[in-house]
Amino acid sequence: MSHSTYNKQWTEAQSALMDLLVQEMPAEPPKPERDRLAAFQLLATMYIKYIQIFRRLEMCYDQIVHPQKRRVLRHVLDGTMGRILELKHEMVNLEFSEYHYFDDVLSDLKLTPNDVEIPIPKYFINERNEALKEREKLLGQILTKVGPQDKDLKEEVKMSFEEAIRLVQIHERARQGRLRAKFMREIRRQEEIERQAQTRGAPTLDPDVAATRIQKVWKGFFQRRKTRKEREEEMIFIGMAPPPQPPSMKNTPQALAVKTEQQRRLTQKMHENEYQQALVTMKDKIRETEGPDMKETMMDQIRQWFIECRDATGKFPEYPDEDDGGSATIFKQKDPAEVEAELAGKEDGKKGKKEKKGKKKKDKKDKKDKKGKKGKKGKGKGGDDEEEEEGWKMAPSNFVPSVNDGTESFKGVWQTRNESENFPQKHDSELIKEEKRKEVETEVRVQVDELMRTELKNLKAAVDREKGGKKGKKKSGKKKKKKKKSGKKGKKKKKEKDLTPDRTIESLYEELVMQGVIVRSPQIRLADFEGEYSYLGTTLRQANIEPMPSLSDVRRLVTEFGILPLGSPAVHEQAPLTKSILLSGPRGTGKKMLVHAICNETGANLFDLSPANLAGKYPGKDGLKMLMHLIFKVGRALQPSVFYIGDCEKMFKKKIPKTDPTDPKRLKKELPKALKTIKSDDRLLLVGTSRCPFDAEMKPLTGCYQRLILIPRPDYASRHLLWRRLTIKNGGAITNSLDVSSLAKVTDGYTPGHMHTAITQVLTDRRIQQLSKRPLTAVEFIAPLARIDPIYKEEEESFKAWYAKTPLGKKRAKAAQGDDDDGGGGKGKGKKGKKGKKGKKGKKKKK
Repeated sequence: MSHSTYNKQWTEAQSALMDLLVQEMPAEPPKPERDRLAAFQLLATMYIKYIQIFRRLEMCYDQIVHPQKRRVLRHVLDGTMGRILELKHEMVNLEFSEYHYFDDVLSDLKLTPNDVEIPIPKYFINERNEALKEREKLLGQILTKVGPQDKDLKEEVKMSFEEAIRLVQIHERARQGRLRAKFMREIRRQEEIERQAQTRGAPTLDPDVAATRIQKVWKGFFQRRKTRKEREEEMIFIGMAPPPQPPSMKNTPQALAVKTEQQRRLTQKMHENEYQQALVTMKDKIRETEGPDMKETMMDQIRQWFIECRDATGKFPEYPDEDDGGSATIFKQKDPAEVEAELAGKEDGKKGKKEKKGKKKKDKKDKKDKKGKKGKKGKGKGGDDEEEEEGWKMAPSNFVPSVNDGTESFKGVWQTRNESENFPQKHDSELIKEEKRKEVETEVRVQVDELMRTELKNLKAAVDREKGGKKGKKKSGKKKKKKKKSGKKGKKKKKEKDLTPDRTIESLYEELVMQGVIVRSPQIRLADFEGEYSYLGTTLRQANIEPMPSLSDVRRLVTEFGILPLGSPAVHEQAPLTKSILLSGPRGTGKKMLVHAICNETGANLFDLSPANLAGKYPGKDGLKMLMHLIFKVGRALQPSVFYIGDCEKMFKKKIPKTDPTDPKRLKKELPKALKTIKSDDRLLLVGTSRCPFDAEMKPLTGCYQRLILIPRPDYASRHLLWRRLTIKNGGAITNSLDVSSLAKVTDGYTPGHMHTAITQVLTDRRIQQLSKRPLTAVEFIAPLARIDPIYKEEEESFKAWYAKTPLGKKRAKAAQGDDDDGGGGKGKGKKGKKGKKGKKGKKKKK
């Protein structure tokens, strides 16, 4: 697409953002919302609108080549991203659930689920591309030194007795099959020779009859081929069959679009380099040409101010400190008398502080008396004042002001700017001059302040000599003492003890790689985690049935809680802090795949802290302290970083078998303590995976892991999508002979991992070569699936029961019960429901 297209997209996104900001910053504060459903509808609508804006802004930031526009865009993009996360946390706190369904809102806005899919900003990786390549190179060099690990070799050698017998059977049957094929080939050859010998003496056909017969066969074949082709085209047109894949992917429109995008990114780098050079040259030029004039005018203005203050007050003024802004405070369009009054007001303010303290104490007493009176009145009248304040109110946002600032800069600079002469979209030199002129002015002002302070000091000294006064010196001495006191306050914080002060980060990184703590994550993207949207979520919730989340919901949660905060430092600092995530689900649902996707999408280091991986490494208490110190020191220095713990439920089990050599409870005490030290500046994330979370104690598990994400077995829509995508990805082809719908129905209970295993077993290299003659059928996948145990309903029910016992699940159940007691009104946050419960309990006790 062209420059004008992306500029138009940006303008549309900004106009939609302006409409939302009117709603976000009303003239009067809105009243509390007592209806919980109405509050959720408001949040969901804003959430979806922000996602649509975010999608447009992300595309524009990725493709706009103008360096100054990109800076404004980045500011607005980070603000929008942060606001999406804030709204998500608001919805979680309101609904007491991480999973939300917007079917009704989407239908009202006439959108599809694909329109609200949250994209991952490409700048997470593109802007750190060179650093990531260097890190990958260093990791490769260290791993080559280490060589192949013993674990992998042991895993290859291990084979059960049944597998060995099966392997022998396969080879024996193959040998017998080859012999049988050889005999059959010889028999056919002999039969062919005999048949040819018999037909040699037969009479030949008449040429006209032979030609007619050939024409008949050819016309029949040609018509059948034409009919089949027309039928396939019709099925593709109505969307009942997939379009054929082109023989060469280079000339497709999609390939050309990708190529254009890459070229625009290269243009971005060129324009950025030119912009950085222009910043330096413009500043030097302004300093040389305009700097001396600025210096002279400032000095003249300050001298004039000295004279005016002397005339008005009879003495020279005190020069403003550097902390207050220096001489910049003088030029705020104030009279000398006003400035002197301000300086005098500071001294009077110190005296008045004692009086204010006395007044505050009296005010507090009066307020307490008034509150006591109000409380008595409320008890008598039924508490009408308190009921008016009940209800849901949106929390103040940290990102709306930054979004507003970016919008204002867009309005003031870019909305009406004429760029007809800037076709290549390079930097605007006039804007650079305006920016750099201010910087040069501040630099010159610092120099001028130093000169004028000395000049003012000399003037005062000359006047003091005449009068013989010493008051000025005492005042200046007192001020110096105050400054010293303020400096001591900042030195109260105690620094943590550094166990490795003499070692570099590179050496610590190498040690952790050699020990196998830092591992290389395979190239997996979040888009590889396939899954369809749950279309029945809202309907089931309205019927008071809690639906199981879909794979699309899981992908959205991993993006919101894991990828977006880790990828952007600006968002991580101000967004609600998520320190840890637990991914729980049956085997084969893609838990470890999601961990690798988080690392690849954000360019994060992966620290494997699984009990099996740490067995025998850093033994003892001192070793454990050193391990925690190393991973957090290296993780903070090379952030973003992900700490991964597989089978994390073992850490919080009541009893561990004595035969387990991994010592899974080793990090139980140290890890929660270390998590408390993570601040908003540290882009660190703990991700645990668990197949059996119900085996662990609930309280310590939920205390360690902040967000619990349940990954279920896929529903019918997700299975249908997975069969199609995985078959094509592994070299297969979807034809009419492959009944995907029946296959998705039959494989209820199987996870994506099971499907992938079955597809790789069926689609061998030989089978892929035969696809043109013998298309795939659904029956071929049944045999490999029959060897795999599916996820039964009992296991799924145990996951549901465990999720209902989590703190958020309990809160949701309480809120739902409160809504039922209120008659389904959904008002408040379950307070009336609680009162209803207490009443029922009391009646039971009386009986």
